Amino acid sequence: MISKRKAFTAMIMLVIFTAFTTFSVSNMIALNIGNKMVISHEMYQKLIEENDNMGKVVQLKHFLMEEYYVELEEEVLIDGAIHGMFEAVGDPYTTYLDAKDMSDMLMSTQGVYGGIGIIVTADEEGYVSVVSPIEDTPGERAGLNTGDRIIRVDDEDVSGNRLDDAVSLMRGDADTEVKLEIMKRNQEEAVEISVVREIIRIQSVRAEVMEDKIGYIRVTNFDEKTASDFQFEMDELTRQGIDRVILDLRNNPGGLLSSAIRMSDLLLDESLIVYTEDRHGNRKEEYASEGNYDVELVVLINEGSASASEILAGALQDHEKAILVGEQSFGKGLVQEMQQLPDGTGFKFTVSEYFTPSGRSIHDKGIKPDHVVEISEEELLESQGQDLELQEDVQLQQAIELLQKR
Repeated sequence: MISKRKAFTAMIMLVIFTAFTTFSVSNMIALNIGNKMVISHEMYQKLIEENDNMGKVVQLKHFLMEEYYVELEEEVLIDGAIHGMFEAVGDPYTTYLDAKDMSDMLMSTQGVYGGIGIIVTADEEGYVSVVSPIEDTPGERAGLNTGDRIIRVDDEDVSGNRLDDAVSLMRGDADTEVKLEIMKRNQEEAVEISVVREIIRIQSVRAEVMEDKIGYIRVTNFDEKTASDFQFEMDELTRQGIDRVILDLRNNPGGLLSSAIRMSDLLLDESLIVYTEDRHGNRKEEYASEGNYDVELVVLINEGSASASEILAGALQDHEKAILVGEQSFGKGLVQEMQQLPDGTGFKFTVSEYFTPSGRSIHDKGIKPDHVVEISEEELLESQGQDLELQEDVQLQQAIELLQKR
């Protein structure tokens, strides 16, 4: 394992080398003369600027190490510098991850981790805000709902610009307690709750047969197993002769983009699923090959449906393969990638924005359902984060009624 000191030095050299290489290739005006190279004035100025910037970081680190009144840990300073660089981007989804956070992140994509089972984001006012609780987890049982703000975790202030720090504080070993100070949505006073962590083993897909032989499939998030589990449940339903299905994506905060694409491929004929565009206008398209199932489909969404959920719902809506029922979705339309560094740390960063097949941008807008059916705040509070009873779930009742007419 390489040290952070060597990694930091290598990063600085890489930046300088990258700048040099970029200008050499793009301008094609660097000339080799013996053992020397003649470069343009523009390239020279750029190299000087990069050297000055990186040199300043090294000089300031050295100054603090030598002159501060108590001894400092070099790795802590280096970590702080890297954290600061990522924070300066101003994007809560672009963050540097220490080794523990990186390990937790990789584990969570596999559907297992220790924590309370909620998905959070940074809201527009800089608070840590709940996107949605994960079904049958301590967070859901504690009554946490979409839009609740987390102010403090174990007496430490948390904020949206250090989102991963907040997540790290809430995660931990099973059977340990974490104290949260939260501001419930539409309430003015903060309340304090204690939640006991569990090993969160996310069963992302569950299914049942409802009245009038209508299939019901609940997908709570998109991890590595979701698409194959969904296919298994769909095969079971079709084996029973069921050709009307409700797909429930409510409070599904997203997850792996690849998983949502595989699920879309199962439900769509040959057609565009989603496309992304980066800052340079480069477009990447994902297509379905041939749908496996010919069923009447209604999809349930709400304001807790985000990211990969919106990709799937938007594609099905654009291609008129499903009727959407519920409330406007969350509106997270940015694509992140994650990379691990040799020392076990890593980072995630936003690389592009995604669009539905018809060209709709979802970010900060969300997906509007074909049939808007709202569940009142009072009903949500009374449910305490648990599923509503069938007769009280007006969104599910609307979906059933639509399929009964088909």
